[in-house]
Amino acid sequence: MFSGLIETKAKILAIEQEADGILLRLARPEQYEDLAIGDSVASNGCCLTIVALDEQSMSFQAGEETLAKTTLGQLQVGSPVNSERALALGDRLGGHLVSGHVDGVGRLSSRRDHDDWCDMVFECPEKMLRQMAPKASITVQGVSLTLVDVTDTGFSVALIPHTLAETTLGELQLGDFVNLETDILAKYVEQQLKGVITALPSQN
Repeated sequence: MFSGLIETKAKILAIEQEADGILLRLARPEQYEDLAIGDSVASNGCCLTIVALDEQSMSFQAGEETLAKTTLGQLQVGSPVNSERALALGDRLGGHLVSGHVDGVGRLSSRRDHDDWCDMVFECPEKMLRQMAPKASITVQGVSLTLVDVTDTGFSVALIPHTLAETTLGELQLGDFVNLETDILAKYVEQQLKGVITALPSQN
């Protein structure tokens, strides 16, 4: 599990094609001294497993399913990615519970910069909107954010200067695609409601 509080931006050093996906090699941040092969790291919101590690880099494999359902396949050498190590039991939870399992891809449809702040609107699949509500949580590119408005086609968020500076969200341009993960609690609520509705007697 993760918190959605980005620790750093890690630069992509290499992307190698493999038979069933790609091998991503990222620069190893200085503060990641406690990593080991097999550990989980969220990269742009995708939970990936370390398969190779040295003092300068950390490598991850992404299969066809991951590439098809996320934005990882659009990455290029030199691109920065939002990076967060998995939570340890007892860590402070400053964001919200994030699984690192991307639910879908959204697209930036509107951006309004004012002073050092920014308001963004994202389009996303309708099925994801059923798991969103104003003032609830959403994960965009691995970043824990608070939903401002939710409509029939998308949602909006307000980004503070710190988030814009410390994550890749400040670099987004209109039309860019992003990884999205809805709140895990909303998923459970929706699933429970499906069971209740199914159990209701027919009105016919």
